[in-house]
Amino acid sequence: MSRSEPLVRVTDLTKVFTVRGEDGKRGAFTAVDAVSFDIQRGETFGLIGESGSGKTTTGRMVMGLETPTSGSVTFDGNELVGLSDLAMRRYRQQIQIVFQDSGSAFNPRRSVGAQISYPLKLFRLASPGDARKKTLDLLDRVGMLPSHYDRYIHEFSGGQRQRLGIARALITDPDFVVLDEPTAALDVSVQAQILNLLKDLQRERKLTMLLITHNLALVEHMCEHAGVLDHGTLVETGPVDRLLTRPETEITRKLVDAVLEPELSQAN
Repeated sequence: MSRSEPLVRVTDLTKVFTVRGEDGKRGAFTAVDAVSFDIQRGETFGLIGESGSGKTTTGRMVMGLETPTSGSVTFDGNELVGLSDLAMRRYRQQIQIVFQDSGSAFNPRRSVGAQISYPLKLFRLASPGDARKKTLDLLDRVGMLPSHYDRYIHEFSGGQRQRLGIARALITDPDFVVLDEPTAALDVSVQAQILNLLKDLQRERKLTMLLITHNLALVEHMCEHAGVLDHGTLVETGPVDRLLTRPETEITRKLVDAVLEPELSQAN
């Protein structure tokens, strides 16, 4: 495949939900409407929008966690839409996600280390001994301690939970990671630490990433290109510096005006 081909290509992605109105009648709600964008290898693409814009639904469809009504998602040239769970499994180690609240993705009754290492056993990527060592090495890389391996998720702060969520996403050495509002629940100083960690890991591991957020300041810090979603429609795409300095739509101008976190611009 040509190096110019994007790792991820989204084409006319649409999601229509069936809803019931106050009168009890069924109707259709279009959450995502013919959204298209490319993510080049090694790039972080930002998907920006206010609450209810359809950005998280789009991310879930790209991940294969939500079935589109229509449209296409290709990964390294391979169509993902319509694959069975079994067929999709072969891509799971290559495509991962960091959630807004990573703590909710952990089982409170199992140690975090056991859960982070589990995919290595599931995909037969390492022996039990090697899986523990690889997990400990990754915990160290994301700023955690060896003793944290045997602890439980409720014992950690919000920032630590996000570090653990990042470790969980990266344990299989994926090519593509979706970041779904990865710092929304954190204060600004911790946000900057997590964003810098993600940038460093992207550079080290040559990751391709999709950043889903309502915060244009995060996109400015993390992304080369971005798209703006409004009521399920991708209204504007382009280089981030152009979106910031010459926004073409009202919603983009509104998002630019809402950038009130200058501390993030100092994170490097």
